[in-house]
Amino acid sequence: MPELPEVDALVGFLRERAVGRAVSSATVAAISALKTFDPPLQALVGNTIDAASRHGKFVDLEVGGLHLVFHLARAGWLRWYDELPKTVVKPGKSPIALRVRLDDGSGFDLTEAGTKKSLAVYVVRDVSEVPGIARLGPDPTAPDFSLDDFAAILAGRRTQIKGLLRDQSVFAGVGNAYSDEILHNARMSPYILAAKLTPDQVERLYHAMRDTLADAVDAAAGRPPDELKDGKRSRMQVHGRTGEACPVCGDTVREVIFADSTFQYCPTCQTGGKPLADRVLSRLLK
Repeated sequence: MPELPEVDALVGFLRERAVGRAVSSATVAAISALKTFDPPLQALVGNTIDAASRHGKFVDLEVGGLHLVFHLARAGWLRWYDELPKTVVKPGKSPIALRVRLDDGSGFDLTEAGTKKSLAVYVVRDVSEVPGIARLGPDPTAPDFSLDDFAAILAGRRTQIKGLLRDQSVFAGVGNAYSDEILHNARMSPYILAAKLTPDQVERLYHAMRDTLADAVDAAAGRPPDELKDGKRSRMQVHGRTGEACPVCGDTVREVIFADSTFQYCPTCQTGGKPLADRVLSRLLK
């Protein structure tokens, strides 16, 4: 799943390539992906893309006073073409969910692999009309997001820190992968309750979050969409590296498996050398 750093890079790419161009056509190939009907998708046609921005993991293209907003979910991606194929997009015949053609012949497809379809597209007059955006917590990379802000969010929450970090209503843009990396950099167990963190631990976690995300944003910036996935994987120290050696201490990276997700951690760096139980009842980790 693309998270804050990759989505930020996609927005930067679209800002460079798509802003200033007019939409010449927009075609939905997966009807379930389009979550709105008023304004219609065709209202975008003929209008210029004026801006590109990010809200958590949502991409927002401002088009002639409207907003084309999309969330790539777990298996979605953006495929850019300097010359968009002229083939007709047929519903249900490919992984393409949406195709947008621009006035210079370039454009992009939104694609989604697998059978579980969660990619979402919205056309709205105001981004607050998108439910997921309306529920977003603060952006942890914002310049004005302070240690005091972070500490106030954690205070009194009897929630495992792993689940809290990836809760979009708490911190916008952090998902499973970067929460693993943040906790590894903070040398902290995924299972510790937020309310039990000491002031020193809160400060350590705050700086680990800010530094991890800032480094990832810098590393992803300027990369074209087709390089972002591999770039993300190559930067991970523990996420997706079950059975490999921790680059910090050399211990074996372990994982915890849930019904629909897994997370990875280093026992030596994060849990005092003790392996975690592989099943924990946690609403936020499901």
